[in-house]
Amino acid sequence: MRTYLYILAGLPSALIGLSIGQFFVEDLGLLNNTAEELIIFPCVAISLAVGLVLNEIFLSTPTRAKLNFRLAPVPLGIAAALGLVFGLLAGAIAQILFLPQLNIPAALIRTIGWLCIGSSVGFAEGFTWRWRSIEAGNKRRFYQRLKTSIIAGSAAGLVAALLFELLRAVLGSGLQSMAGIEDPIGFSILGSLLGLAFALSVSPSYMVALRAGAGFEFFDRKLVPDDEVLPPAPRINNSLNFISSEIIEIEEGLSIQLPEVGKGKVGSASDADIYIPNIAERAAQIELRARTAIIQALDDDIVVNGERLGAQQSAALKHNHILTFHANLPPENNDDSLYRKAFYRFVYYNRFLDPQA
Repeated sequence: MRTYLYILAGLPSALIGLSIGQFFVEDLGLLNNTAEELIIFPCVAISLAVGLVLNEIFLSTPTRAKLNFRLAPVPLGIAAALGLVFGLLAGAIAQILFLPQLNIPAALIRTIGWLCIGSSVGFAEGFTWRWRSIEAGNKRRFYQRLKTSIIAGSAAGLVAALLFELLRAVLGSGLQSMAGIEDPIGFSILGSLLGLAFALSVSPSYMVALRAGAGFEFFDRKLVPDDEVLPPAPRINNSLNFISSEIIEIEEGLSIQLPEVGKGKVGSASDADIYIPNIAERAAQIELRARTAIIQALDDDIVVNGERLGAQQSAALKHNHILTFHANLPPENNDDSLYRKAFYRFVYYNRFLDPQA
């Protein structure tokens, strides 16, 4: 379904951009049809960049329409500006290559132009991710996403141009004789392939994560009276990272990125991968396999999505499962103070659309 929606977003976006460009060129008579690429290419690039970025925003958080509309203006504005700049650049390059003195085949010029459009849309999609996801706070992830988007957009533009030229070669004059249909067919191919490329390259990464929930908000040191002793705060060891933070203490709302394959222990032991005070030293073990995760209770006070696990029992984790670890506080300390809580909760993700989703 995601792939179809990306293609359905790319195809009309390209045609809308082409229609706007043709309106300026043919109906308003701008540039007198002598340099139409300077109009057509920017319009197509802007429309594709805005359409595909908007599509990704709503697919990442489909249940938060109001939030999407509130966050969309900034990335859409940036996408439009980048589309305009790179579209003009692509049009200018095409005009230079069309000079009779260079004698460059029109097919090669179209290919270069579409390659520039594809790369510009990819750059806009990847660059605006910084304003669309808190995951982009991780610089390594941001630059990886930007690089992937540029490569995907460039590849889609190149393949679309080659397919279009192949279609022209097969149909010959039959395609060119159909007035007004050649450009729409070509840009439809371009928009569809760009949508397909982004659907495959920026799809959910199946990043396994645990998002800290109830219980962790009570370790705010500012809320602790001076005469109280605060137990060691929950934390992760050096083998794990938060998605958008470089700290090691666990706070409510932060997402802990887990490895795709491996094992990790949760408990109050000092060497636990996820350290939580007041629970058992070896509370649980999470075994991560290819797109699957198994949690094994090493203590009998763990609840997985409402079902209590006894010692040595296991359960398969699914997306949005809630993991609850109960604390073993002494009766005299089991009070209602702001920094003590009887349980800690995580939400398990294996389709990591976005930490905010």
